[in-house]
Amino acid sequence: TETKIKFDLPVSCNVILSVYNIIGKEVARLHSGKLAAGTYNYSFDGTELSSGVYYYKLVTDGFTETKRMVLVK
Repeated sequence: TETKIKFDLPVSCNVILSVYNIIGKEVARLHSGKLAAGTYNYSFDGTELSSGVYYYKLVTDGFTETKRMVLVK
């Protein structure tokens, strides 16, 4: 029960990549810190979580993106 989260950074910046459950509780923090410009792939292992809807949130300097994902076991 693993998925890849891919994103591109045009410039070096601070990044927080987290996964939240449907009620907004953070269930995983995949990265927190500075990254250089480039393409990144992070693995999210949902083995310990229940099936359902989750959200991952990417926060950088001046940019925030939240996307929905469904965990099916």
